[in-house]
Amino acid sequence: MLISICVATYQRPEGLKRLLAGIELLTFDRVAPPQIEVIIVDNDPTRSAQTFCHQFQSSFKWQLKYLSEPQRGISYVRNAAVAAVSSTADFIAFIDDDEVPEPTWLEELLLVRQAYDADVVTGPSLPFFPTVDVPKWAIAGKFFESPRYPTGHPLPFAGTNNVLVSTKVIRAMAKIFDERFALTGGEDTHFFMRVTRAGYKLVWADNAIVHEWIPLSRMNMRWILQRGYRCYSTYGLCAKEFDPWIKVLPIRIATGSTRIAIGTIGLLPSLLLGRQFLVKSLLQIYQGAGMFSGLMGKSYEEYRRTHGD
Repeated sequence: MLISICVATYQRPEGLKRLLAGIELLTFDRVAPPQIEVIIVDNDPTRSAQTFCHQFQSSFKWQLKYLSEPQRGISYVRNAAVAAVSSTADFIAFIDDDEVPEPTWLEELLLVRQAYDADVVTGPSLPFFPTVDVPKWAIAGKFFESPRYPTGHPLPFAGTNNVLVSTKVIRAMAKIFDERFALTGGEDTHFFMRVTRAGYKLVWADNAIVHEWIPLSRMNMRWILQRGYRCYSTYGLCAKEFDPWIKVLPIRIATGSTRIAIGTIGLLPSLLLGRQFLVKSLLQIYQGAGMFSGLMGKSYEEYRRTHGD
Protein backbone atom coordinates (compact mmCIF):
# COMPACT_ATOMS: atom_id res chain seq x y z
CA MET A 1 0.00 0.00 0.00
CA LEU A 2 1.29 3.44 -0.96
CA ILE A 3 0.03 6.61 0.73
CA SER A 4 0.91 10.08 -0.58
CA ILE A 5 0.93 12.80 2.06
CA CYS A 6 0.40 16.17 0.38
CA VAL A 7 1.52 19.41 2.02
CA ALA A 8 1.08 22.97 0.77
CA THR A 9 3.64 25.37 2.22
CA TYR A 10 4.29 29.10 2.12
CA GLN A 11 7.09 30.73 4.13
CA ARG A 12 6.69 28.52 7.19
CA PRO A 13 10.14 26.91 7.53
CA GLU A 14 9.83 26.11 11.23
CA GLY A 15 6.35 24.69 10.78
CA LEU A 16 7.52 22.52 7.92
CA LYS A 17 10.39 21.18 10.02
CA ARG A 18 7.99 20.27 12.84
CA LEU A 19 5.59 18.61 10.42
CA LEU A 20 8.24 16.46 8.72
CA ALA A 21 9.67 15.47 12.10
CA GLY A 22 6.17 14.42 13.16
CA ILE A 23 5.58 12.43 9.97
CA GLU A 24 8.86 10.63 10.55
CA LEU A 25 7.52 9.41 13.91
CA LEU A 26 4.36 7.81 12.50
CA THR A 27 3.72 4.32 13.85
CA PHE A 28 1.77 1.36 12.47
CA ASP A 29 1.08 -1.31 15.07
CA ARG A 30 -2.46 -2.34 14.11
CA VAL A 31 -2.18 -2.18 10.32
CA ALA A 32 0.50 -3.32 7.91
CA PRO A 33 3.05 -0.49 7.58
CA PRO A 34 2.42 1.28 4.26
CA GLN A 35 4.90 2.86 1.93
CA ILE A 36 4.76 6.64 2.24
CA GLU A 37 5.73 9.47 -0.05
CA VAL A 38 5.56 13.06 1.19
CA ILE A 39 4.92 15.73 -1.43
CA ILE A 40 5.81 19.31 -0.49
CA VAL A 41 4.56 22.05 -2.81
CA ASP A 42 6.10 25.47 -2.18
CA ASN A 43 3.94 28.47 -3.12
CA ASP A 44 6.75 30.93 -2.43
CA PRO A 45 8.21 32.14 -5.78
CA THR A 46 11.63 32.38 -4.08
CA ARG A 47 11.44 28.66 -3.25
CA SER A 48 12.24 29.32 0.39
CA ALA A 49 11.56 25.70 1.39
CA GLN A 50 13.69 24.12 -1.32
CA THR A 51 17.06 24.07 0.44
CA PHE A 52 15.65 22.63 3.64
CA CYS A 53 13.68 19.92 1.80
CA HIS A 54 16.70 18.87 -0.24
CA GLN A 55 18.81 18.70 2.92
CA PHE A 56 16.11 16.68 4.67
CA GLN A 57 15.71 14.16 1.82
CA SER A 58 18.89 12.21 2.51
CA SER A 59 17.98 11.33 6.11
CA PHE A 60 14.18 11.25 5.87
CA LYS A 61 12.52 7.94 6.71
CA TRP A 62 10.08 8.16 3.80
CA GLN A 63 10.32 9.35 0.22
CA LEU A 64 10.23 13.15 -0.01
CA LYS A 65 9.33 15.14 -3.13
CA TYR A 66 9.73 18.91 -3.38
CA LEU A 67 7.92 20.98 -6.02
CA SER A 68 7.52 24.69 -6.65
CA GLU A 69 4.19 26.24 -7.66
CA PRO A 70 4.79 29.97 -8.28
CA GLN A 71 1.17 30.72 -9.20
CA ARG A 72 -0.26 32.36 -6.06
CA GLY A 73 -3.23 30.53 -4.64
CA ILE A 74 -4.02 27.52 -2.48
CA SER A 75 -5.99 25.72 -5.22
CA TYR A 76 -3.00 25.75 -7.57
CA VAL A 77 -0.74 24.37 -4.86
CA ARG A 78 -3.06 21.53 -3.90
CA ASN A 79 -3.66 20.60 -7.53
CA ALA A 80 0.09 20.53 -8.14
CA ALA A 81 0.50 18.18 -5.18
CA VAL A 82 -2.20 15.82 -6.45
CA ALA A 83 -0.63 15.84 -9.92
CA ALA A 84 2.69 14.75 -8.39
CA VAL A 85 1.18 11.74 -6.60
CA SER A 86 2.59 8.43 -7.86
CA SER A 87 0.28 6.53 -10.18
CA THR A 88 0.46 3.51 -7.86
CA ALA A 89 -0.74 5.39 -4.76
CA ASP A 90 -3.76 3.92 -3.00
CA PHE A 91 -4.58 6.90 -0.78
CA ILE A 92 -3.80 10.59 -0.52
CA ALA A 93 -3.57 12.30 2.87
CA PHE A 94 -3.64 16.07 3.31
CA ILE A 95 -2.16 17.92 6.27
CA ASP A 96 -1.10 21.55 6.73
CA ASP A 97 2.39 22.95 7.25
CA ASP A 98 1.42 24.44 10.63
CA GLU A 99 0.34 21.08 12.04
CA VAL A 100 2.00 18.09 13.67
CA PRO A 101 0.36 14.64 13.62
CA GLU A 102 0.24 12.30 16.56
CA PRO A 103 2.23 9.10 15.86
CA THR A 104 -0.98 7.09 15.35
CA TRP A 105 -2.62 9.71 13.07
CA LEU A 106 -2.37 7.90 9.76
CA GLU A 107 -3.00 4.47 11.30
CA GLU A 108 -6.24 5.73 12.86
CA LEU A 109 -7.42 7.11 9.51
CA LEU A 110 -6.70 3.75 7.87
CA LEU A 111 -8.47 1.78 10.61
CA VAL A 112 -11.62 3.90 10.42
CA ARG A 113 -11.62 3.78 6.63
CA GLN A 114 -11.55 -0.01 6.80
CA ALA A 115 -14.09 -0.32 9.63
CA TYR A 116 -16.68 1.90 7.93
CA ASP A 117 -15.83 1.11 4.29
CA ALA A 118 -15.35 4.83 3.74
CA ASP A 119 -13.93 6.63 0.74
CA VAL A 120 -12.84 9.68 2.74
CA VAL A 121 -11.91 9.92 6.43
CA THR A 122 -11.25 13.11 8.35
CA GLY A 123 -10.26 13.85 11.94
CA PRO A 124 -9.71 16.63 14.49
CA SER A 125 -7.13 19.38 14.37
CA LEU A 126 -6.52 20.49 17.96
CA PRO A 127 -5.07 23.93 18.69
CA PHE A 128 -1.64 24.19 20.26
CA PHE A 129 -0.46 27.53 21.64
CA PRO A 130 3.36 27.69 21.57
CA THR A 131 3.59 30.92 23.57
CA VAL A 132 2.74 31.84 27.14
CA ASP A 133 1.35 35.17 25.92
CA VAL A 134 -1.98 33.68 24.85
CA PRO A 135 -4.86 36.06 25.71
CA LYS A 136 -7.09 34.41 28.30
CA TRP A 137 -10.22 35.45 26.38
CA ALA A 138 -9.00 33.60 23.27
CA ILE A 139 -8.69 30.34 25.24
CA ALA A 140 -11.92 30.80 27.17
CA GLY A 141 -13.87 31.59 24.01
CA LYS A 142 -12.61 28.41 22.26
CA PHE A 143 -12.19 30.39 19.04
CA PHE A 144 -9.59 28.00 17.66
CA GLU A 145 -11.49 24.79 18.40
CA SER A 146 -13.59 22.92 15.85
CA PRO A 147 -16.51 20.51 16.40
CA ARG A 148 -15.76 16.85 17.12
CA TYR A 149 -17.97 13.84 16.43
CA PRO A 150 -18.17 10.15 17.32
CA THR A 151 -15.95 7.97 15.15
CA GLY A 152 -17.85 6.83 12.08
CA HIS A 153 -20.16 9.86 12.05
CA PRO A 154 -20.99 10.77 8.41
CA LEU A 155 -20.15 14.31 7.27
CA PRO A 156 -21.15 16.35 4.20
CA PHE A 157 -17.64 17.73 3.62
CA ALA A 158 -14.12 17.94 5.08
CA GLY A 159 -11.06 20.16 5.09
CA THR A 160 -7.55 19.44 3.87
CA ASN A 161 -5.96 19.93 7.29
CA ASN A 162 -6.51 16.28 8.28
CA VAL A 163 -8.03 13.94 5.73
CA LEU A 164 -7.41 10.65 3.93
CA VAL A 165 -8.89 10.16 0.45
CA SER A 166 -8.96 7.06 -1.70
CA THR A 167 -7.24 7.71 -5.02
CA LYS A 168 -10.24 6.15 -6.77
CA VAL A 169 -12.19 9.23 -5.67
CA ILE A 170 -9.53 11.59 -6.99
CA ARG A 171 -9.36 9.79 -10.33
CA ALA A 172 -13.14 9.79 -10.71
CA MET A 173 -13.51 13.55 -10.25
CA ALA A 174 -13.22 15.60 -13.43
CA LYS A 175 -11.74 18.49 -11.49
CA ILE A 176 -10.05 18.54 -8.09
CA PHE A 177 -9.58 21.93 -6.39
CA ASP A 178 -11.44 24.75 -8.11
CA GLU A 179 -9.21 27.70 -9.02
CA ARG A 180 -12.00 30.15 -8.21
CA PHE A 181 -11.13 29.56 -4.56
CA ALA A 182 -7.38 30.05 -5.03
CA LEU A 183 -7.19 33.25 -2.99
CA THR A 184 -10.28 32.87 -0.80
CA GLY A 185 -9.81 29.37 0.54
CA GLY A 186 -12.77 27.02 0.73
CA GLU A 187 -11.49 24.98 -2.20
CA ASP A 188 -11.49 21.94 0.08
CA THR A 189 -15.09 22.51 1.21
CA HIS A 190 -16.13 22.82 -2.44
CA PHE A 191 -14.25 19.67 -3.48
CA PHE A 192 -15.53 17.45 -0.68
CA MET A 193 -19.09 18.70 -1.15
CA ARG A 194 -18.79 17.49 -4.74
CA VAL A 195 -17.38 14.19 -3.50
CA THR A 196 -20.23 13.44 -1.09
CA ARG A 197 -22.83 14.57 -3.63
CA ALA A 198 -21.29 12.09 -6.06
CA GLY A 199 -22.21 9.33 -3.61
CA TYR A 200 -18.88 8.73 -1.86
CA LYS A 201 -18.82 8.03 1.88
CA LEU A 202 -17.07 10.52 4.19
CA VAL A 203 -16.77 9.75 7.91
CA TRP A 204 -15.13 11.12 11.06
CA ALA A 205 -12.18 9.49 12.90
CA ASP A 206 -12.03 11.07 16.34
CA ASN A 207 -8.70 9.52 17.34
CA ALA A 208 -6.87 10.57 14.16
CA ILE A 209 -5.43 13.68 15.76
CA VAL A 210 -3.19 16.44 14.47
CA HIS A 211 -2.13 19.52 16.42
CA GLU A 212 -2.25 22.97 14.83
CA TRP A 213 0.34 25.53 15.97
CA ILE A 214 -1.49 28.83 16.59
CA PRO A 215 0.86 31.83 16.21
CA LEU A 216 0.46 34.97 18.25
CA SER A 217 -0.46 36.84 15.05
CA ARG A 218 -3.80 34.98 15.01
CA MET A 219 -4.71 35.58 18.64
CA ASN A 220 -6.59 38.78 18.03
CA MET A 221 -10.12 39.88 17.29
CA ARG A 222 -9.44 40.94 13.71
CA TRP A 223 -8.08 37.56 12.59
CA ILE A 224 -10.86 35.61 14.32
CA LEU A 225 -13.61 37.75 12.80
CA GLN A 226 -12.10 37.68 9.31
CA ARG A 227 -11.73 33.89 9.43
CA GLY A 228 -15.35 33.52 10.58
CA TYR A 229 -16.53 35.78 7.77
CA ARG A 230 -14.47 33.95 5.14
CA CYS A 231 -15.51 30.45 6.21
CA TYR A 232 -19.21 31.29 6.13
CA SER A 233 -18.96 33.18 2.86
CA THR A 234 -17.26 30.29 1.06
CA TYR A 235 -19.72 27.85 2.59
CA GLY A 236 -22.62 30.03 1.41
CA LEU A 237 -21.11 30.20 -2.06
CA CYS A 238 -20.76 26.40 -2.19
CA ALA A 239 -24.29 25.82 -0.89
CA LYS A 240 -25.64 28.22 -3.49
CA GLU A 241 -23.86 26.29 -6.23
CA PHE A 242 -24.79 22.75 -5.19
CA ASP A 243 -28.29 23.07 -3.75
CA PRO A 244 -31.45 24.19 -5.57
CA TRP A 245 -32.33 27.82 -4.88
CA ILE A 246 -35.77 26.81 -3.65
CA LYS A 247 -34.00 24.79 -0.93
CA VAL A 248 -30.88 26.79 -0.18
CA LEU A 249 -32.23 30.33 -0.20
CA PRO A 250 -34.70 30.15 2.74
CA ILE A 251 -32.38 28.01 4.89
CA ARG A 252 -29.23 30.05 4.32
CA ILE A 253 -31.02 33.38 4.65
CA ALA A 254 -32.50 32.14 7.93
CA THR A 255 -29.04 30.97 9.08
CA GLY A 256 -27.41 34.29 8.27
CA SER A 257 -30.23 36.36 9.74
CA THR A 258 -30.33 34.32 12.94
CA ARG A 259 -26.60 34.68 13.53
CA ILE A 260 -26.72 38.43 12.96
CA ALA A 261 -29.71 38.76 15.29
CA ILE A 262 -28.14 36.65 18.06
CA GLY A 263 -24.87 38.53 17.77
CA THR A 264 -26.56 41.91 17.85
CA ILE A 265 -28.67 41.00 20.89
CA GLY A 266 -25.57 39.80 22.70
CA LEU A 267 -23.48 42.91 22.10
CA LEU A 268 -24.72 45.00 25.01
CA PRO A 269 -24.50 42.33 27.74
CA SER A 270 -21.13 41.21 26.35
CA LEU A 271 -19.68 44.59 27.28
CA LEU A 272 -20.30 43.64 30.90
CA LEU A 273 -19.44 39.94 30.67
CA GLY A 274 -15.96 40.28 29.17
CA ARG A 275 -13.97 40.31 25.94
CA GLN A 276 -14.61 36.68 25.01
CA PHE A 277 -18.37 37.32 24.95
CA LEU A 278 -17.90 40.49 22.89
CA VAL A 279 -15.85 38.58 20.31
CA LYS A 280 -18.42 35.76 20.28
CA SER A 281 -21.23 38.24 19.58
CA LEU A 282 -19.25 39.97 16.84
CA LEU A 283 -18.29 36.60 15.38
CA GLN A 284 -21.97 35.67 15.04
CA ILE A 285 -22.55 38.91 13.12
CA TYR A 286 -19.52 38.37 10.88
CA GLN A 287 -20.53 34.77 10.17
CA GLY A 288 -24.05 35.86 9.26
CA ALA A 289 -22.71 38.60 7.01
CA GLY A 290 -20.33 36.08 5.45
CA MET A 291 -23.23 33.78 4.64
CA PHE A 292 -25.03 36.57 2.78
CA SER A 293 -21.80 37.49 0.99
CA GLY A 294 -21.38 33.90 -0.21
CA LEU A 295 -24.97 33.71 -1.40
CA MET A 296 -24.22 36.80 -3.48
CA GLY A 297 -21.15 35.12 -4.95
CA LYS A 298 -18.50 37.06 -3.05
CA SER A 299 -15.82 36.04 -0.54
CA TYR A 300 -12.90 37.51 1.39
CA GLU A 301 -9.52 36.73 -0.24
CA GLU A 302 -7.71 35.30 2.76
CA TYR A 303 -4.76 34.00 0.74
CA ARG A 304 -3.89 37.31 -0.91
CA ARG A 305 -0.97 37.76 1.46
CA THR A 306 2.74 38.52 1.33
CA HIS A 307 4.04 36.20 4.06
CA GLY A 308 3.12 33.11 6.06
CA ASP A 309 1.74 33.23 9.58
